[in-house]
Amino acid sequence: MKKRYLYYPLFLGILFAIGIWLGSVLNQNSLGNDYIASSSSQKKRKLNRLIDLIDQRYVDQINTDSIVDVTVNEIMQNLDPHSVYIPSDQTEDVENSMRGDFVGIGIRFFVNQDSISVLRAIENGPSDKAGIQGGDKILYADGKPLFGINAVSTDALKGAKGSKVLLGVLRPGDKDIIYIPVTRGNVAIKSVDASYMLSDNLGYIKINRFSETTVAEFKKAIKNLKRAGATQIALDLRDNPGGVLSAAIAIADEFLEEDQLILFQKDRNNKRKDSYATPRGSFENSKVFILINENSASASEVVAGALQDNDTGTIIGRRSFGKGLVQQEIKLGDGSAVRLTIARYYTPTGRSIQRPYDNGNEDYFKEYIDRYHNGELENAANIEVIDSLKKVTPAGKVVYGGGGIIPDVFVASPEGYVLQTLDYFGRTGFADQFVNKYLQEEGRTLRTLSQEAFITDYQISEQLMEEFIQYAQLYNTSIKLPGYRNEIALIIKSAMAEQLFTTELKVKLLNQEDLMIKKLLEWSQKNE
Repeated sequence: MKKRYLYYPLFLGILFAIGIWLGSVLNQNSLGNDYIASSSSQKKRKLNRLIDLIDQRYVDQINTDSIVDVTVNEIMQNLDPHSVYIPSDQTEDVENSMRGDFVGIGIRFFVNQDSISVLRAIENGPSDKAGIQGGDKILYADGKPLFGINAVSTDALKGAKGSKVLLGVLRPGDKDIIYIPVTRGNVAIKSVDASYMLSDNLGYIKINRFSETTVAEFKKAIKNLKRAGATQIALDLRDNPGGVLSAAIAIADEFLEEDQLILFQKDRNNKRKDSYATPRGSFENSKVFILINENSASASEVVAGALQDNDTGTIIGRRSFGKGLVQQEIKLGDGSAVRLTIARYYTPTGRSIQRPYDNGNEDYFKEYIDRYHNGELENAANIEVIDSLKKVTPAGKVVYGGGGIIPDVFVASPEGYVLQTLDYFGRTGFADQFVNKYLQEEGRTLRTLSQEAFITDYQISEQLMEEFIQYAQLYNTSIKLPGYRNEIALIIKSAMAEQLFTTELKVKLLNQEDLMIKKLLEWSQKNE
């Protein structure tokens, strides 16, 4: 086995960890500028003086704004892994993600062969309502070409709410461009990917992150599942990097009884702030299961920790990421901002689940590799715990702080580097561009299938699987047929399902062979 193949399955953990900061926004009130400028010091004046000297006297013209950005970013990186600087050109996207919506035409896309290829129109967004489909190529906007090396740009797709744009679209299998008018509007960034019944009495909800709209989406899903007969709920928080703290508290509240502690925070002065459950929970005194893995972080861990420490429900999966720091966004006056760690949070038993970061950010975000090498992902006995951080729940369950939530029921990761790589492909959208290209070439026939016919009748051909293997091998993987035919076929078909139909259908297909879902169903039946 070549060594580079061994590490490929680890890329998910590394890349995900680097992106955890996007989920580290915890909903606090912003500090005013007077707070930032309330004190001064010789060191601060020295830094300002240096920048002024460079700006005024340095032999060459220098963009001092870029120097300031680099300096601020370096300062933030030296505090902790989750205190971050957000440049002014990124603040809007980050705020949209946390808010849960944005103004636009509402598509997921990528640039393919110097043109904009639509992965899918966001459900109920402007493009979806106008008839834009996955596999379409957007070639013109109000007559302006959007294709070619120097012409590809999404700027023409942006605009104010209510404004209109005429899109020139080339549909798969067609030779002629069709023109579709789209009215820009609010586009919801859904945080609930799927909600459906796994069995006669077990409802399932998958949340991809916590935003300001998550609670409303969750309550709607719970209501529909209860109507469908759900007396048990499985909340899938795998690969959920976190997000808005208030949303996580509200979700935990749905399962906990009045006045049960959800979490508490401590700031630099050791001042404590407690968050308790209200009497408004919609699923109190009912069986709940929480699914987590090594990429469940921050707000996901708040929910899992609150339920585990209150002896409510069962946590299934693998040890979570281990982020227990609270950030607050502070504007810097020029459109940029920082997210500064202002507190630590603790689960109800008093444990901090924050991993150590004494050895720097690089080691911190590569900790996934250590888990892989020490066998923790395959065997719960290899999870390292610190006895001094042991806590006990009211019912006598032993839990540990110091680095993530350890599940009540352990489920090993897929065995071997090939299966772990295929698991990565399925969960991260690796096949999206491959499938989109196929749909552009062969999509006309597939679009005539109903969802039911697609699920039951459509089969992935051997030729398409071979083409996918060649595509995957561009990324230094080593996958051979026929040993993994079923896994590869499922990856391709689930990606097609999302682009042709819905994200929920993709989740349903992947869950059919998911080891953690199988363990969940087993435990659900035991606890009926």
